[in-house]
Amino acid sequence: MEYTYKTSGVCSRGISFEIEDGKVKNVRFNGGCNGNTKGISSLVEGMDAHEAVRKLEGITCGFKKTSCPDQLAKALKEALGE
Repeated sequence: MEYTYKTSGVCSRGISFEIEDGKVKNVRFNGGCNGNTKGISSLVEGMDAHEAVRKLEGITCGFKKTSCPDQLAKALKEALGE
């Protein structure tokens, strides 16, 4: 099942992804820093969704209170019902 999450407080406008057998798949950011969002997507591909949340949650970007990785953690938590 594909999930779509509307981001807040970051350059990207949204994130879409799948969770299959507890693993993160096909993460795509809409906007944001192209290289960074591609890197995040590649790093979490196939990772356990709970582990991805633990690694990404709370990361900030410059003066912002959140970041694209943190927004992905929020999106995964929402999809996992947490």
